[in-house]
Amino acid sequence: MLLNLISSQNNMPADFIWNVRVYYEDTDAGGIVYYANYLKFFERARTEWLRALDVDQHALLREHDALFVVKSVVAEYHAPAKLDDVLKLTVNIEKLGRASISFIQEAWCGELLLNTARVKVGCVDSALRPRGVPTAVADKMRSTIVTTQ
Repeated sequence: MLLNLISSQNNMPADFIWNVRVYYEDTDAGGIVYYANYLKFFERARTEWLRALDVDQHALLREHDALFVVKSVVAEYHAPAKLDDVLKLTVNIEKLGRASISFIQEAWCGELLLNTARVKVGCVDSALRPRGVPTAVADKMRSTIVTTQ
C-alpha cells in the first residue's frame, strides 16, 4: 500500500491516492473485479485518507460522539479490473458541509479509468442523529481540498 497526499500523476488530480492489488477473492466468475467490491475499495481508501489526516475514528466516537456513515453512492463503471491489477484509488472532497461530506472517488489501473463514484457521507452521533463534523476534523479535511483552475 502506498499513501500519498498529493496531486497525482497520470492526469488523476486527487487529494489522496491509495493503491490496492486485486486478489482472487475480489473477482467474480468471469475473472474481473465483482462490481460491489469497488465500494469496499473506496471505503478502505476513505479510511486510509482519514488515517493520513491523523483522524482516529475510535477517538472521534469516544471524544466527540461522532462517526461517519455512508448516505448515498452513485457509481459508474467504465472498464473492468482483473486479478493482480494494481488499482489507484483516489479520494477527493467535492463538498464539505456542516454535517456531511460529498466525495468523488475514482479507481484507475495505470492510465485507464475503471470506476467513478460519488459518495455522500454523513456525520452522526452514537444514536445515529445528524451532528456537525467536529471543527478540528473539518479543518483537517478542508486543508486537503485540491482546487483546480
